[in-house]
Amino acid sequence: MKQISYKKLEVWKEEGKAFELLDVREPWEHEAFNIGGRLIPLGELMSRKAEIETSGKPLVVYCKRGVRSMIAIQRLSPHIKDLEMYNLSNGVYDLMY
Repeated sequence: MKQISYKKLEVWKEEGKAFELLDVREPWEHEAFNIGGRLIPLGELMSRKAEIETSGKPLVVYCKRGVRSMIAIQRLSPHIKDLEMYNLSNGVYDLMY
């Protein structure tokens, strides 16, 4: 599974690299703090997988600590084979505190 740090993600933003963000936390977590992107909670992911952009842009999946996002990628991988997916290593926890 591909990992990306928040620092590398910031470099991508500075370089203008196209990518999509997917937050797999709960709505209350997203409202309290987020770095953007679409919110699809992990529990709803498989029933809403058709909503995920598959335009060829890499998908960066994130959560609080990086565990739910790894699970999300594992669940999505068999169904969305042509999409490059990255787990935001360590999630957004360090950015929150």
